[in-house]
Amino acid sequence: MTRLTSALDPHEPAYAARRATTLARLAEIGAEHAKALAGGGERYTARHRARGKLLPRERIELLVDPDTPFLELSPLAAWGSEYPVGASMVTGIGVVEGVECVITANDPTVRGGASNPWTLKKALRANEIARVNRLPCIGLVESGGADLPSQKEVFVPGGALFKDLTRLSAAGVPTLAVVFGNSTAGGAYVPGMSDHVVMVKERAKVFLGGPPLVRMATGEQADDESLGGADMHARTSGLADHLAVDEYDALRQARRIVARLNHRKAYADPSAGLPPVYDPEELLGLVPEDLRIPFDPREVVARMVDASDFDEFKPLYGAGLVTGWAELHGWPVGILANAAGVLFSEESQKAAQFIQLANQRDIPLLFLHNTTGYMVGARYEQGGIIKHGAQMINAVANSRVPHLSVLLGASYGAGHYGMCGRAYDPRFLFAWPSAKAAVMGPQQLAGVLSIVARASAAAKGQPYDEDADAALRAAVEGQIEAESLPLFLSGRLYDDGVIDPRDTRTVLGICLSAIHTAPVEGVRGGFGVFRM
Repeated sequence: MTRLTSALDPHEPAYAARRATTLARLAEIGAEHAKALAGGGERYTARHRARGKLLPRERIELLVDPDTPFLELSPLAAWGSEYPVGASMVTGIGVVEGVECVITANDPTVRGGASNPWTLKKALRANEIARVNRLPCIGLVESGGADLPSQKEVFVPGGALFKDLTRLSAAGVPTLAVVFGNSTAGGAYVPGMSDHVVMVKERAKVFLGGPPLVRMATGEQADDESLGGADMHARTSGLADHLAVDEYDALRQARRIVARLNHRKAYADPSAGLPPVYDPEELLGLVPEDLRIPFDPREVVARMVDASDFDEFKPLYGAGLVTGWAELHGWPVGILANAAGVLFSEESQKAAQFIQLANQRDIPLLFLHNTTGYMVGARYEQGGIIKHGAQMINAVANSRVPHLSVLLGASYGAGHYGMCGRAYDPRFLFAWPSAKAAVMGPQQLAGVLSIVARASAAAKGQPYDEDADAALRAAVEGQIEAESLPLFLSGRLYDDGVIDPRDTRTVLGICLSAIHTAPVEGVRGGFGVFRM
């Protein structure tokens, strides 16, 4: 066994300071997450309960198997926007009757569960996860449809939700809708396009147009039940496959449907694997507050992988990028982790070779980000940094094994791409509270703009205003700093969630297990041209 050794001293003052900073950031993120948990607030939650209804997370808790984890995804969606944190929907991965499923649940306490632009983005991301990992998709539906004031941003792209449902079904990925309340207008197509539909008696209302719209359009007088009640759909229209007497019965029936899906993992689930030798609690004090200070990612790996056992690949070449093989909860994984902020030619070529090897062996890849990007300067340009960086990005872009990414520290510039950022379609991407992602660091970006402004003034023969320059630098640094932080990025769904470092092993274990519901197969020679 090639067990990693640790040089981390949890008793030193610097460690304590780093730990305190991480805990403060976690508290800040927790306060924002609490807003999503609160839904529409006390008033609307109380009104919902007074109607004898469960909240979305309570429905999920009753749906999933007892004592199994539910990995909530994108909980901070819409943060920093005009819409409530959480985007009026809960999405995630849970185990139902032993089957891993993607679960979505409208939050009817937030504007009746209506979909705003961020709800749409969050739902589409959940559908994508279901599709690529072949996970059954269960929708817990109670929504008034599109949030009408924002219809211009929802209507046109919103059709993709229904397209996704039909394509999931066509691909053999089961879809199930459990309707607890309103599912109106375009929302009626959610049960309409699902493989299986359960409706709650006297509660579910599914129609293209409610009584006011029908009266306006046709002059017909009709009530909710005759237009779209659960009993009517179960007995007359045939839209409802199962009629439930209440919410608890609906969730019981949904579990029985999943039990009969005959939906199995492509690969057998191996043993859970031995826990790491080192305490994951120590991950709290690992990342410096100043991301320009490097840290050894092996310390992260040692507290994450099974038995802290790691076989490093090319340890003496391209030492700024750590690569190697391990297992995580029994699943094999290849790891690429930045040991120094900058990626040189050697690191880039090493990464390209390692990614090819993982594809030959059908092993998923895990990218641990802490990079300021590819090296610049005359010496490095002449040495071929562009073509070598392109080799790494080529390998990442054309690799077919599943990718997972975790932003630990910095993730700047093209280094974000080379380490499989969001644009390169990792199956899952998470961030630590210490992470930052942007085109470059705030100070560097502000400095570049200052140099350009100085050169422009000099070319025009004009004096340069130093006070204006200082104000420009401060404003730009503040803007870029704010826009590179995890809350901002997670609010825009550039990741699947900001996670507590101590939970990294658990989160990645759930993701690796979900990934193996679909075949894991690498590319064989299908990479683009590697420039030599």
